[in-house]
Amino acid sequence: MSGPVSRTDIVEAARHWLGTPYHHQASLRGVGCDCLGLVRGVWRDLYGPEPEAPPPYSPSWAESLGEETLAVAASRHLLPLPREEVRAGDVVLFRWRGHLPAKHCAILTAHDRILHAHDGAQVSEVAFTSWWRRHLSHAFSFPEVTD
Repeated sequence: MSGPVSRTDIVEAARHWLGTPYHHQASLRGVGCDCLGLVRGVWRDLYGPEPEAPPPYSPSWAESLGEETLAVAASRHLLPLPREEVRAGDVVLFRWRGHLPAKHCAILTAHDRILHAHDGAQVSEVAFTSWWRRHLSHAFSFPEVTD
């Protein structure tokens, strides 16, 4: 897609990944992906080639490194937002514990829904409940998004 991308385009592209099985480090719609692979795949669907390839990472990378690796990488290509201003089509990051870096990402599909990939399941759209909101650490917009 060339030019501006709408929030509807982002949500629609993300929903095409529904049912994709979880597979660590993968990013192939219908075959396998992890949470980062989902965001990477939506980027490719809407913008073309990825701006950078992720390095290999273990399932415990966040705990091992202790750095905001995911958030720093996101800020290189996405636009940071105040967490309270997230809207459909935005990328949200979560940390499981207050002292740990953000380790999980999802795409907001509505003010009360997120779409994500998680270990042991498939890409699914779930309620953006108070539990998720408490663990929300960072928010980003894809570039050149129109309403």
